[in-house]
Amino acid sequence: MLTDTKLRNLKPQDKLYKVNDLDGLYVAVTPAGGISFRYNYAINGRQETLTIGRYGVRGVTLAEARERLSEAKKMIAAGKSPAREKARDKKRVKNAVTFGAWAEKWLRGYQMAESTRDMRKSVYTRELKKRFGSQKLTEITHEDLRALTDAIVERGAPATAVHAREVVLQVYRWAIERGQNVENPAEMVRPTTIARFEPRDRALTPAEIGLMYRYMDRVGTSPQYRAAIKLLLLTMVRKSELSNATWSEINFSEALWTIPKERMKRRTPHLVFLSRQALDIFIALKTFAGGSDYVLPSRYDSDLPMSAATLNRVLSSTYKAAQKDGEQLGKFGPHDLRRTASTLLHEAGYNTDWTLNRPPSRFYSRRVRRCMPRILPRRSWRTVSGRQKVRRQVQQSAPGFIPTSR
Repeated sequence: MLTDTKLRNLKPQDKLYKVNDLDGLYVAVTPAGGISFRYNYAINGRQETLTIGRYGVRGVTLAEARERLSEAKKMIAAGKSPAREKARDKKRVKNAVTFGAWAEKWLRGYQMAESTRDMRKSVYTRELKKRFGSQKLTEITHEDLRALTDAIVERGAPATAVHAREVVLQVYRWAIERGQNVENPAEMVRPTTIARFEPRDRALTPAEIGLMYRYMDRVGTSPQYRAAIKLLLLTMVRKSELSNATWSEINFSEALWTIPKERMKRRTPHLVFLSRQALDIFIALKTFAGGSDYVLPSRYDSDLPMSAATLNRVLSSTYKAAQKDGEQLGKFGPHDLRRTASTLLHEAGYNTDWTLNRPPSRFYSRRVRRCMPRILPRRSWRTVSGRQKVRRQVQQSAPGFIPTSR
């Protein structure tokens, strides 16, 4: 039986000679002094020799050689040639293309939405190509990937870090499915260890609505954009539904806004019954719009709707101005106004199904049309406030938001 001491004391001779260990394992000592672990075996009627590895610095230890012998015997029992499998592995490594080449193949061949493909290609180009593009798949470790994602998070882009890890994960899976015998480094870098994203659930209080109104009048923006933000709160529509609205959708006589099904991505149009406050704002917007077909036209081209980012910028300037003065007004965006209206209506006792979860068009018919203004909250903010203490709180914080009578 071999020991490390015996192995270190083996001396070269004029011819190659063998020294046996256990279970058929032996070492071959060459005239040049090289020592390698080997194993002779028979499979499918032929004799083969498996060279397990070279003994010495940066080579295979005696314990590792015995472990690999055990694995080789399992392969033989399963009818596989360990020597040929080793040769195949060497060929795969030799012919393996770089991570960058596999990434390009994956980006071209993997089935995904074009917008997703474009985003992932951007992440690969900006974050991964320079760092990993020229390396082979066997060279990239989970420590390398961890260091990269940590650096991306440190610069303030946690979402990008998570996407970078996802690209690596998918590229390796793509390569493994096509015969590459490699470990996937992304498997050991879980997304939750990169960054955690808390779900946002923001609804403004009546006091915050008052602050929003007060500081919105102070920031440098056009009056039509301030009016548009008030409409979001009054009508509970999404930002895109308002920013792309056209005058053909507004019926002033019947106080009704009909959003076409094409813009709603639904089978039926969406009906918004307008309160008097909302009508007053639409009348003002009609004046601002001039001859444009859009309720909120672009400042630079009246044949186009306003930019999708405009209202976000107005609200950002608003809460930042309030915070600069020491006011308690946290960060919020256009969609938070929709959630705010829904929350206040729900607290006032209105059925949640009538606020956001079910659009009014679900209930609309000629038979019920006459009673809709009485049952739908989109037209009865003032009724809500009259029934609940919300009326008093909002009027104190934002005078004129909910009139006492009309």
